[in-house]
Amino acid sequence: MAFWAATIMAPAANAEPPVDLELVIAVDTSGSIDDIEASLQRQGYVHAFRHPAIMEAIKRGRHGAIAVTYMEWAGDHHQQILVPWKLINSAASALDFAAALAFEPLMISVWTSISGAIRGGMQAFADSPYRAERRVIDISGDGANNDGEIVTRARDRAVAKGYIINGLPIVNDRPSRYGRRQIPNLDFYYTDCVVGGPGAFIIVANGFDDYARAVHRKLILEIAGLAPENTPEPRPAIIPAAGEGRPPCTIGEILRQHWDDL
Repeated sequence: MAFWAATIMAPAANAEPPVDLELVIAVDTSGSIDDIEASLQRQGYVHAFRHPAIMEAIKRGRHGAIAVTYMEWAGDHHQQILVPWKLINSAASALDFAAALAFEPLMISVWTSISGAIRGGMQAFADSPYRAERRVIDISGDGANNDGEIVTRARDRAVAKGYIINGLPIVNDRPSRYGRRQIPNLDFYYTDCVVGGPGAFIIVANGFDDYARAVHRKLILEIAGLAPENTPEPRPAIIPAAGEGRPPCTIGEILRQHWDDL
């Protein structure tokens, strides 16, 4: 009987090692993103995981390891895992993650479903062989949710499960390939409608050329389990039109209805 008890208490031979963080990186590749911008986003993460500061931050954790998966998303129908869950606990494993990401082909799709990205992140956690106390869905994008479920419903469901959602809004006033401009105050939209959970935060990218800087800063904070200091992140140098303040959480759906009515 004692032998049987010892056997069932022993860890499984194929059990994954403990990690400090499970991180789903969810990157916007909707129709508002062109090929150059999609490449800038991808390279932002490739360069980040090649940077020694990321590995230094990982080593400071209790277990000295994190697990990461990388997903690109667009409309409600499109959440594509490009790099499945990988353990990062050494410089070599961080470089392997960057290499796996660097050689994946770019694919752009239509519409913007942040709610679909959150759903995809929740499914990724269900499929993860790792377990950590902190499980973060890291969403970056340049527009508001306009496809699938209302974003706040998906956010609230994820937060209720104990997940954290952080955001990296890419604020710009550049028209998309369809001639449509992104909403002003996208950072407020992400703050009010997208992020959630204990210590959730946003880091603003002031256009796509600033994306790599924002990614690096955000990853360091996420790995360390920190949020930005109380000093606010710099606001984008885009002046909203008169009367435009914090957009409603249904602004994307409102705009899509307007486009459909044209």
